[in-house]
Amino acid sequence: MKKTEQIYEGKAKKVFATDDPALVLVDYKDDATAYNGLKKGVIAGKGAVNNRVTNHLMQVLEASGIPTHFVRELSDRETLVRRVSIVPLEVIVRNIAAGSLAKRLGLPEGTRMGKTVLEFCYKNDELGDPMVNEYHIAAMGWATEEELALISRYSLTINDVLTAYLKEVNVELIDFKLEFGKTADGTIVLADEISPDTCRFWDSVTHEKLDKDRFRRDLGGVEDAYNEIMKRLLGV
Repeated sequence: MKKTEQIYEGKAKKVFATDDPALVLVDYKDDATAYNGLKKGVIAGKGAVNNRVTNHLMQVLEASGIPTHFVRELSDRETLVRRVSIVPLEVIVRNIAAGSLAKRLGLPEGTRMGKTVLEFCYKNDELGDPMVNEYHIAAMGWATEEELALISRYSLTINDVLTAYLKEVNVELIDFKLEFGKTADGTIVLADEISPDTCRFWDSVTHEKLDKDRFRRDLGGVEDAYNEIMKRLLGV
């Protein structure tokens, strides 16, 4: 597979076209941002961790019936994925109150909620990814009612699968962000990444944070936390 021109660069990844129009190559970076880009830095080795952890979890989800864009891991930092048009929504799946939800609702961080909460945000950095509901989504044409129902169903299934899977390695899935894309034939698949950048992972015994919150909140030990997640999941 031949990599050609760069077609996108985001905060955490670069995307390159390939000689197959249906496939693109994703190259994960060590750059780190928080608070919609207000805080910037570098986490050594982050790109490799996020790439390998994402690919591992995508394959776990594929085995459970969730279609994803994953095709093949090419190297520590590069992965071949199906070309998709991203649905302009971030789906936030919340099991335990933390971060912005805890702040917004005045809950102590770590409060267990009565059921899993799904939130939708409009993907727009300039606007700060504002929260929206199904009425906004329908009014703006970002997804049809049927597509949103499928995305919601997939998101809850992903939560169930990952929660059970991570429990086996003593990791509690607090909350996480998902993105979905449409392939050329309109099929909705899981895209983007599932990593310590996009998930809150806590040690299920000590409640130690093993994710990007260590960077956001200047807790130290950021690289160690990322590597610990990779070690628990991949044994490396």
